Amino acid sequence: MLIALPLLVIPVVLYNIVVLTGLMGASGVVGTDSGLRDILFTIPMASGAGWSVGVGDMILFLALILLFFELLKSTSSQKVAIVNHALSMILFVVCLVEFLLIKGFATSTFFLIVTMVMLDVLAGFIVTIISARKDLEFGAG
Repeated sequence: MLIALPLLVIPVVLYNIVVLTGLMGASGVVGTDSGLRDILFTIPMASGAGWSVGVGDMILFLALILLFFELLKSTSSQKVAIVNHALSMILFVVCLVEFLLIKGFATSTFFLIVTMVMLDVLAGFIVTIISARKDLEFGAG
C-alpha cells in the first residue's frame, strides 16, 4: 500500500520541516526565502564561474526527480493508481492552503513545488482517462 503514497510528499515534508522548525534561522516570508537561497556549496564550472547551490535548489532538484517517477507511476493501470491520484489531490489541496495562508510558504520555491504537485494530479487523471477511453474503444470493437 506504500506504493499509493505520492512521492512528491517527500519534498513537501522537507520544505515544511525547514520552514516550520526555523532551520533557516529567520522567520517570515523574506527570512525563509533568503534562508532557502543560502549557499550550501559551490561547484566550479569550466568557464571559471562558480555555480552556487542552496537548500531551496536541492529541494526543487529532488522534487523534479520525484515528479519524473510520479509521471511514470501514473501510466500504470493498477487499482492502487486510483488511491495514488486521490492522495495526490489531497496533497495538492494541502500545499495550496499552505501557500495561500501560512507565512513562510509564499516563496517561489514552494510555488514551484505546488506546481509540480498540480502537474502530478493533472497527469494522473489525464493518463487514466485516456487509457480508460482506449480500453473502452478496444472493447467496443
